[in-house]
Amino acid sequence: MGSYRQYCPIARASEILAERWNPLIVRNLMFGANTFSQLARGVPAMSRSMLIKRLGELERAGIIGKDPKPDGPGHHYTLTAAGDDLARVIGALGEWGEQWIEVTTGHADPGFALWAWCQVQLNRVALPQERTVVAFAFPDQPPGNRYYWLLIEHGDAEVCYSDPGDEPDVNVQAESLAFVDWHRGKLNWSTAVEAGQIIATGRRDVVRALPTWNSHQPTLTRT
Repeated sequence: MGSYRQYCPIARASEILAERWNPLIVRNLMFGANTFSQLARGVPAMSRSMLIKRLGELERAGIIGKDPKPDGPGHHYTLTAAGDDLARVIGALGEWGEQWIEVTTGHADPGFALWAWCQVQLNRVALPQERTVVAFAFPDQPPGNRYYWLLIEHGDAEVCYSDPGDEPDVNVQAESLAFVDWHRGKLNWSTAVEAGQIIATGRRDVVRALPTWNSHQPTLTRT
């Protein structure tokens, strides 16, 4: 990390906090992501090599720790005591951003919204008991960010970045900003449907239940 070469605690802290991607890595850990793959899915625009570099820097700075996975290759990442204190700062930054920074089409990445939905905003009580697949299409996105699948099974949900192979129970086509605004709790699902911004077709019971799977109330997990 670069240094401001100043003893000021704001300058020293900014060497970590103002480094590109670092706040998002801490946010992902707060969201409960604790493996390399989970962390990477929360920052899809970040290269794997950059994520490796930033994780190493944060570990050396005492913000995160890592332990080998007991059941295979790779590591589990956690926030240290210093990282947990930094999480409070990240949480406050999020509150400030929610109040003062407008969400535009440039911020409306539906892939991240789906990841965050499954990671921290999933209403598991409302999920169907049987295996269920919902296919999402976002025509206003570039081809590499246009198609996703939500796979429900065993009382949980995950985002699939390739077709899981099942015939979808529901197909959703949506405008990215409208979907993100619904995910954030700023737009009612029925309002978006009536405006044609979200179109859901397929099994009627799943179409009706789908909006209830999102709690719209993220709970940050500090590990």
